[in-house]
Amino acid sequence: MAVPKRRTSKSRGAKRRTHQKISAPNLSACPQCGAKRMPHHACPSCGVYKGREVLKSTED
Repeated sequence: MAVPKRRTSKSRGAKRRTHQKISAPNLSACPQCGAKRMPHHACPSCGVYKGREVLKSTED
């Protein structure tokens, strides 16, 4: 069984994990109101998804 000869330092472990960072979510513009929303989700400001209202809007 392979066992490390020496302990891996904090900086060496951090260098190995540099590509595992979280990226910002991709946001798209709502075609109805223009607000930023997650793709394939109902718009939080107007409540429209695929051209029909699925959530009660808070603007009324």
